[in-house]
Amino acid sequence: MIASSTDARFPLAELHAHVEGTLEPAFARELARREGVDLGSFAEGETYRWEGFSGFLAAYDRAAALLRRPEDYRRLAYDYLTRIAADGAIYSELTISPDHARASGLSPETYLNALSQGAKDAEQASGIVCRFLVVGVRHLGPEAVEEAARFAAGASGVTGFGMAGDERLHRPRDFARAFRIAAEAGLGLTAHAGEFAGADGISETLDELKVTRIGHGVRSIEDADLLKRLREEAITLEVCPGSNLSLGVYPDAAAHPLKRLREAGLRLTVNSDDPPFFGTDLAREYAFAAAAGFGPSERLALTRNAIEAGFMDAATRQRLLSLLTMRALLLGAPAATQ
Repeated sequence: MIASSTDARFPLAELHAHVEGTLEPAFARELARREGVDLGSFAEGETYRWEGFSGFLAAYDRAAALLRRPEDYRRLAYDYLTRIAADGAIYSELTISPDHARASGLSPETYLNALSQGAKDAEQASGIVCRFLVVGVRHLGPEAVEEAARFAAGASGVTGFGMAGDERLHRPRDFARAFRIAAEAGLGLTAHAGEFAGADGISETLDELKVTRIGHGVRSIEDADLLKRLREEAITLEVCPGSNLSLGVYPDAAAHPLKRLREAGLRLTVNSDDPPFFGTDLAREYAFAAAAGFGPSERLALTRNAIEAGFMDAATRQRLLSLLTMRALLLGAPAATQ
């Protein structure tokens, strides 16, 4: 099912959202009560409490550990997808982690099946299309990432593979074997780079891992030669402005390079990353782009870029592009390309 072309909401799409990172604090508190876990002040209000990047990683794992049953993951996917669909989203690529499944006491297969059911239910309810991308966790080391790649390569319903975690640890070349496993299975490839490790990390990721997308990638603005390469190779950046600001990659919105990356001719998308951790959501990321000077056609181009770079079959891509065109016509703006 694809959402109706008569829907006049602004069409959104994202490529970079970690499924455990979509866990709303209200749901976390509900799970904590069920499991007898005292969260203290960790999940008060609508966001989580943490400090610094290492603190964020620990907070993410703490929240994820509350998800212990298949029905938790089914609801997690359903709630998130229907929530962003209500804001106009037509496509979401959810990043899933077999390592987090095991940490919660579930097999990766059970975890994926539950998430898949949630995504199926969300599509039936709202029309949003979802695909899954498996990640290895970088700071767990090359062997763990290779194990994640082997799971991804054999898993039904997985269309992409990537790497998340602390990019300050290990070198991209340490993970080349994992990415070869995924590539040989026909999976799309992406990896986090250019957030904390700088522009050099992006260049080495492109050289060693053969990705077509870069998670974050904002530090590319520091290297003119890299910008040229990204443009010439048509690499898509999965930019997450709210995440970048919350984690201190940039001090404020004025310093964020989203507009300059567009002016450099790069293929951009905007994404929510881990929305309740960063006090954001997909609609707010598009609003950030609007405030940065992206007009309606340029924001439609963000959505088109996400669909064109998404790890999906050709028929689904064409249906989504047709829907985008129809939505753009209803909004009175051309579905621009970048």
